Amino acid sequence: MGWKAFLSQPVARLSLWRLQRRVSDPAAAQREVLEGLLKKGQATAFGRAHGLRPGMNVQAFQEAVPVRSYEGLRAFVDRAVAGEADVLWPGKPLYFCKTSGTTSGAKYIPLTEDSMPNHIGSARNALLGHIAGTGDASFVDGKMIFLQGSPELGSTPGGVPLGRLSGIVAHHVPSYLQRNRLPSWEANCIEDWEDKVQAIVEETCKEDLRLVSGIPSWVQMYFERLLAHTGKATVKEVFPNLSLFVHGGVAYGPYAERFKQLLGFEIPRVELYPASEGFLAFQEAPNVKGMLLNVRDGIFFEFIPAGQYFEENPPRLTIGEVECGVQYAVVLSSNAGLWGYDIGDTVKFVSLDPPRILVTGRIKHFTSAFGEHVIAEEVEGAAQVAMAQCGGVISEFHVAPQVAPTQGLPYHEWLVAFEDLPEDLDDFVGALDQALQGANPYYKDLIQGAVLRPAQLTCVPTESFNEAMRKRGKLGGQNKMPRLANDRGLADLILTTEEQA
Repeated sequence: MGWKAFLSQPVARLSLWRLQRRVSDPAAAQREVLEGLLKKGQATAFGRAHGLRPGMNVQAFQEAVPVRSYEGLRAFVDRAVAGEADVLWPGKPLYFCKTSGTTSGAKYIPLTEDSMPNHIGSARNALLGHIAGTGDASFVDGKMIFLQGSPELGSTPGGVPLGRLSGIVAHHVPSYLQRNRLPSWEANCIEDWEDKVQAIVEETCKEDLRLVSGIPSWVQMYFERLLAHTGKATVKEVFPNLSLFVHGGVAYGPYAERFKQLLGFEIPRVELYPASEGFLAFQEAPNVKGMLLNVRDGIFFEFIPAGQYFEENPPRLTIGEVECGVQYAVVLSSNAGLWGYDIGDTVKFVSLDPPRILVTGRIKHFTSAFGEHVIAEEVEGAAQVAMAQCGGVISEFHVAPQVAPTQGLPYHEWLVAFEDLPEDLDDFVGALDQALQGANPYYKDLIQGAVLRPAQLTCVPTESFNEAMRKRGKLGGQNKMPRLANDRGLADLILTTEEQA
């Protein structure tokens, strides 16, 4: 079958129908996945150390395999990195994905022959779902750009290829997408992110771009550099046939107004949830809320209610026990050789049949200096409300507590980069604060009880955020600006960067 036929609407509809059948009974699907993992995992060093065996029920599995962070699994990972076989999964990994941890330094996440199809197939299914729902596959007739990490690979001490996730996946892009793919290998291998984006702008500005893919914050940078380079007012003028934005990594909502402004139109979007640990979910049809959880694709999911996460023995719920609207931390076991692995993300279900989720933040990215436990979803929602009520376009923001101000009560400080200022900043910050009080009753009680004063807003240039991320070694690629923190480390770095500018 040729690539045009493969991406035709009839084939896309058939693929979507098959996918929907695969998730028609999520609980049964997950039981099958767990059994498959146990069958292969029993013959590994990890399996023998934990007594893994086929036929274990969920309770027995949870008693045998505790929830672990990377540090908890590191002793096994290090053995595999050194070249030992059959440690976490039969044989040796195909790759190790290198990520930057905040407490563990560099982390090495295995990708195996069994897990690799999950990464490639999920992206394919998302595109087929879009075609099935819209009837539009015109993006394959032009160029497609993927803003990602370098595809150059290194090697572990044990001889396993090593790279960033997006760079590794670049080696497995199907031929029907590869033929029109941008940027060039040379541009993609540039290490400095800002130099890389500029090179990509110069390389792509005269192409017939139809699809763009990447984390919204970095695609925003690309679009801004593109308009500065071409002198055009909107991306639509540069790329009149651009018809699809594929994105993930952070919530799109806070970027929506800026993208509409840059693009000059409301672009169709497909949302993905790829992670180094696995491709967890994707938007399988246009205009649906949430992303379809990959319940039959080599990943066994457990969910810890976020409100109980820091308890000594929090509950570990399966797909059949979750509820809509509750924040959960995600724990997974997979055919990459991860077992009871806490990936650090929080999600909430917006549908149980089929199971669809929204990514709501990081379990350890919150502001709770006074017991309020404000999370990313709440500040992102407040930002959207304030823009809708008061105008203005935010390009980036970060929220941190100010525990010991020089005078007055403590407060939350919003560091905000505006592309367009609202008419009245006082009204804007008032709308922010009211929206956050509406979303978080603990924060509201602290304001009304005069423990905190309402939020304060500090305007900073976008460049200060980029420079702060550069100083942390996290500019570009798959790195995301944390929306909020429980200390002032990043906030003070942003402000120091602004003062030095």
